[in-house]
Amino acid sequence: MGIQEGFDMVPRLTRGTEDALKWENFIDAIRERYQDDAQAMFHDSYIEFLAGEHPILPLEGHKFLRFCSKINGSIAEETRVWDYLESVRRIAGSVFGSRIRPWTEINEDRGFYDWRDVHDSYKSTSPEKMQANVASMLKTLTKERQRQFLSLHNNFPGRNAFAGIVKTNALPCGPGADSGGIYLEICLINHSCIPNCHNSWNSETQQETIHAIRDILAGEEITISYETGALTASRHEHLRKNFGFDCHCDLCSLPLEELQASDHRRRQIKLLDEQIGNGFTMMTEPLKSLQACQALLKTLTDEYHSRDMALIPRLYYDAFQVAITHGDEARAKVFAERSYRARVACEGEDSPETKRVGTFMQNPAAHFGFAQGSKMWRTSKNAQPKSIGVDEFEKWLWRDPS
Repeated sequence: MGIQEGFDMVPRLTRGTEDALKWENFIDAIRERYQDDAQAMFHDSYIEFLAGEHPILPLEGHKFLRFCSKINGSIAEETRVWDYLESVRRIAGSVFGSRIRPWTEINEDRGFYDWRDVHDSYKSTSPEKMQANVASMLKTLTKERQRQFLSLHNNFPGRNAFAGIVKTNALPCGPGADSGGIYLEICLINHSCIPNCHNSWNSETQQETIHAIRDILAGEEITISYETGALTASRHEHLRKNFGFDCHCDLCSLPLEELQASDHRRRQIKLLDEQIGNGFTMMTEPLKSLQACQALLKTLTDEYHSRDMALIPRLYYDAFQVAITHGDEARAKVFAERSYRARVACEGEDSPETKRVGTFMQNPAAHFGFAQGSKMWRTSKNAQPKSIGVDEFEKWLWRDPS
């Protein structure tokens, strides 16, 4: 019997634009890191490491659940497989943050997923099979709905036109889903790098929803984002490759100097997000993690000109986790309230995630991480300061000594 060790992706990646772009960035980083390593083999559909049990990374992120190997025995020692497990995990953590869940059988932890699910994750639907499936479903629609489907843009023309339409337009059914849907009206909504709406899947109502994240003027176009905060050149390449257009939204139409300033802010957003996602820092230096959250809030507001955006609920939830991990119920409650309000704006009150965050507003200590790091910040949930100004309250909230 060998001892397995590795990491899982929780929740798993979808076929959606945001996850696909992150996986592309991750694979590019792996290629750069191991391009001269004789133990890294780059195949057409996966990357194989000739160490231990030969762990692999598929080139399609939605197929990935686990990267692992046995870490004991002569082969593991000769090939130093643990070095690959650790370095790949670090690169993955820099891109995906808290979605990377390390585990080791040394601690009787066998990972998040069942091995059958891990093996099944590498199976995929071929374009030919998807073409047949879509053709069958189209027959159940009215002639008008069929025309609407066929009028959608296809960025992958060829023999399997139906599959190309789906690949171009499908939206994932939730952040952990390996399935997506075609919504004949929603799929007509155009892209903007600074969108005025946010799309999300409601798993309870089984519907894709669109929520305005700022005021929309009469006659103004409704837009959502097809990408996830990349720099100008990267997102333009992604949009051309996957959707077949050059973006000329308000952001992309800015003068070069302002675009460079935007790229600088987006680099900062990525760096701060990586710092916030460092679990070790959160446990040992929570003030540094909280300061990163505050800095990220300012940078996001500067970049997107609003505090009503899809990234804000997660940011406040991250701040909530920092506070609650060290027993600070008073600040955790405020951060939970702000995360809740921001999520209502992006996903609605009936969103399962909105409801989940809402429970922590009422009882922050119900979170599984309560005081798991320390009790050095221990407060009661109603210990917020009263009768002070807004600025002073913000300084208290973020533990800002200035």
